[in-house]
Amino acid sequence: MAALSVPNHMKAWVYHEFGNTADVLKLDTNYPVPEINENQVLVKVVAASLNPIDYKRIHGALKALNYLPPSIPGYDVAGVVVKVGSEVKKFKVGDEVYGDINHKALDKPKNVGTLAEYTATEDKVLALKPKNLSFLEAASLPLAMETAYEGLERAGLSAGKSIIVLGGAGGVGAHVIQLAKNVFGASKIAATASTSKQDLLRSLGADQPIDYTKENFEDLPEKFDVVYDAVGQADKAIKAMKEGGHLVSIAAPVAGFPDAFFLLTSDAVILEKLNPYLESGKVKPIIDPKSPFPFSDTLEAFAYLETSRATGKIVVYPIP
Repeated sequence: MAALSVPNHMKAWVYHEFGNTADVLKLDTNYPVPEINENQVLVKVVAASLNPIDYKRIHGALKALNYLPPSIPGYDVAGVVVKVGSEVKKFKVGDEVYGDINHKALDKPKNVGTLAEYTATEDKVLALKPKNLSFLEAASLPLAMETAYEGLERAGLSAGKSIIVLGGAGGVGAHVIQLAKNVFGASKIAATASTSKQDLLRSLGADQPIDYTKENFEDLPEKFDVVYDAVGQADKAIKAMKEGGHLVSIAAPVAGFPDAFFLLTSDAVILEKLNPYLESGKVKPIIDPKSPFPFSDTLEAFAYLETSRATGKIVVYPIP
């Protein structure tokens, strides 16, 4: 097992009980560095991005599934491999990688997440970092971009079909628009966002930006082949769908549409498939202007995330 010199303890943001993020998430300067098994790598974290599932776990919304603290939040990572398990053939020490460290979002997610100096995960969820992207940019991508891609695949989006994206300026929605246009070849893309984010929707590739503060998308005469609901407006979303169309939702299950709701299965195959689009610039990271937050300001980063007003992703960088 090859390895660089790694300390026994690290800095990490840890919660030992469920509650409000500001109350229970604490910086621990002496947390044990995780061990790895045969099919895992240890990554020196350079950057991490936040996702709503992180604070939902902190709040205890998923405690019925037996996710017990102490835990370190964080799914998304970009960093450098410092230790390689004996069965890992894909990576070597020194490789720059990125990914969502939890293969199944809610199936035994790791207690040592990415808001720490080191994290351990399986090689199957990591890919080599695109050469043209910084660690900060790469960390913003995995969970959101993979979720966007999986949803579009599930909905059967293909060249010539139309789509409306609810929440087009959010972390997932911003990637849905880009992938629908540049990877899946959608014929028309509509997307909703607030007044100040209409230009962003256009820049991402939306043909029809919709200001939800002024217009009800469900009342539009035109209906769409695919409705991608990233905000939880299922009742309205159904009204925007063509007969025989497809609905996907990452917000909540939808009555009458048992296949609409899904949770990401993190897989490096998706990252590797999209690498040419990232390296060509056809698909770009979308990072909130307030980012990056320093590692020491992680609580402020979560407070901002929990306002649901972020544009794109919130990134913590650099991680010591």
